[in-house]
Amino acid sequence: MSIQSVNPATGDVIETYKETSPQEIERVLATTQAAFAEWRRTPFATRARHMRNAAEMLKKRRADYARLMTLEMGKPIVQAEAEVDKCAWACEFFAEHAEALLAEQPRETDASRSYVRFDPLGTVLAVMPWNFPFWQVFRFAAPALMAGNAGVLKHASNVPGCALAIESVFRDAGFPRGLFATVLIGSSAVTGLIADRRIVAATLTGSDRAGSTVAEHAGRALKKTVLELGGSDPFIVLADADLATTAKMAAEARLVNSGQSCIAAKRFIVVEAVADQFIPRFVEELRARRVGDPLARDTQVGPQARVDLRDALHRQVEDSIRRGARRLLGGEIPSGKGAFYPPTLLTDVSEGMPAFDEETFGPVAAVIRAKDEADAIRLANNSQFGLGASVWTQDRARAERMAAQIESGVVFVNGIVKSDPRLPFGGIKRSGYGRELSEYGIREFVNIKTVWIA
Repeated sequence: MSIQSVNPATGDVIETYKETSPQEIERVLATTQAAFAEWRRTPFATRARHMRNAAEMLKKRRADYARLMTLEMGKPIVQAEAEVDKCAWACEFFAEHAEALLAEQPRETDASRSYVRFDPLGTVLAVMPWNFPFWQVFRFAAPALMAGNAGVLKHASNVPGCALAIESVFRDAGFPRGLFATVLIGSSAVTGLIADRRIVAATLTGSDRAGSTVAEHAGRALKKTVLELGGSDPFIVLADADLATTAKMAAEARLVNSGQSCIAAKRFIVVEAVADQFIPRFVEELRARRVGDPLARDTQVGPQARVDLRDALHRQVEDSIRRGARRLLGGEIPSGKGAFYPPTLLTDVSEGMPAFDEETFGPVAAVIRAKDEADAIRLANNSQFGLGASVWTQDRARAERMAAQIESGVVFVNGIVKSDPRLPFGGIKRSGYGRELSEYGIREFVNIKTVWIA
């Protein structure tokens, strides 16, 4: 069996890779298990030295890795470069802070000494998506490896080059042979890996359907999971928002990564009092974004990652229009090569339409009118998802009151939702469970062990 890497901007095959055989998977798991046995005893200072080496590898090869991402999944090249930079930051952050984040915690009890310690679990399976092909992996791997674990990566099948490149970063940075390994396999092979006794836990970033499958099989094997799944993030515009700035940021929030981001704003909930002023500004901001060759430095919106994904997005748009939504911009598949889709704006969107109920994974914005602040919160929470949200207002106290009521793992006020190594990241409801990054993320794949001494 083989796996192909296809350029979504042209439809051309970049390279064909041989799928990892069952015999090779067995060798990977044996090697990784042996590497973990050594790595778990390695001092933090040594782990940190290797992780800083990984950061330097990323910086040194920044141009090559950015180009690889752009060719394999269509990310605009400037955004791809920024993604490599962010991966290096995560490596540096956890190299510097892991030891303190995992330090023993004394507890006062009736013992002469009692404390909590954090021990690594073993080899963690990472099932990762194509949309941020480097960042999604490094935000798992940097804390997990610094905690003393090993990792096996099953990456999305359309970014095999990225998967192998990431493995080479850790290998060339001096980590033990096999501590972090890539296997090129299809989704159907994941359940077998989860069942293997050498895999102790799994993390997945992807769709809620994929998350349910992984959670089901991990549950049967009594193995821990962390799931970061889909989102339909609300972007709430209140009457006192600076509309010009907010409209510009709305376009940025919707079109990041050509709209292919779990935390990209998708439902733009605007209070009635300013909806008629906000919508034309939003249309013009979306219209002004340059769509084109993702390797061109002035391109702001590239192709969708695959033609089938683009076509599925278009069906969501058409179905929403049939149900009463109104198209103000875009919404038509362009002629020519590639999986391109234009920035699209739908208004008069309401519950029961795909643009409201489902995750629209592409450059499609849905505007929903709210009567007032309370109605905006109701609409924001009327979703099966709960990943991120943003509130736009000049009243900070009001925004903080709303943040307490919004059902999501992340709330940003007057800023675009983003992940940051210093802050916990993850969702609720069908957006998943568990946290990545910060002290919460690095403690997901450890044994939180109580020690009591008489």
